Amino acid sequence: MRYDVYSPLVLSLLLSAVGPVLARRAAPAVAARVLASAAVLTAAATAWSLLLLAAALIGDTPPVIRAAREHGRPLTDPVPGVIGLAAGLALVVVALRIHRAVRAQRSTRRALRRLTAGQPAGTELIVAASEVPRALAIPGRPGRILVTSAMLSALDPAERRVLLAHERAHLAHGHGALVTAVTLAAAADPLLGPVRSAVVFLVERWADERAAAVVGDRRVTARALARAALCASRARTPCALHFTDRAVTRRIAALRTSPPPSRWPAALAVLALGTLPALLAADATGDLLHLLPGLCG
Repeated sequence: MRYDVYSPLVLSLLLSAVGPVLARRAAPAVAARVLASAAVLTAAATAWSLLLLAAALIGDTPPVIRAAREHGRPLTDPVPGVIGLAAGLALVVVALRIHRAVRAQRSTRRALRRLTAGQPAGTELIVAASEVPRALAIPGRPGRILVTSAMLSALDPAERRVLLAHERAHLAHGHGALVTAVTLAAAADPLLGPVRSAVVFLVERWADERAAAVVGDRRVTARALARAALCASRARTPCALHFTDRAVTRRIAALRTSPPPSRWPAALAVLALGTLPALLAADATGDLLHLLPGLCG
């Protein structure tokens, strides 16, 4: 209990350090799944550890002290009161961060649904008349793709195929759910912010790779990304293919090389790193129950 309960915080930092490394070296599909899973496990373990630290204050309550005396057991204080209080305050902050993240996700989903309201049930592609170059994959049943007329006019036919294949990959592989999961994990554990950033980048790389496979030409895919970058800079607005200044150069460079290997051994090692905090938190739970005789009889 004295050490295990703090381990998820340390391992959060370690996961944030190794996550971007895996993102650069492993296949995006593998790395995105592994990092999202590891982040969720680590965030859950961190929140549980904070709960254990706050619950350790129960040991200072009169009923627990009386129970310890009745059973003739020494009452050990595994956590200083100051740390227990700090953990309680941290839990309040975590709850507020998760609440805000959930509200933001719901607001985004409602806004996306409004964009497709009134469309026939079987419609996958929706073209909106707009001078703003945008393309969005809108998850749902069914998933839909919203593209503006400005976006279509900025691309040649081959690049339009890249665009549609990219957005279809987001829908087919549940990228929205992965990003949502890692966003909530980062809300619960702010130390996992770099992991969230890595997963957001990886799902775009994953969609790039799927688009390149569908089109059959990595150079055309890279060209479509570059065209998206140009239209975004001219329009001063987020463009198709999730363009940002920091990410697009890396994505284009990746498309000019061979697809990255899966690197399953490294990916499984990172997943094990994400599982370790949960195991240590479970061990700390058993220690706490043992130290609180009023709870375990």
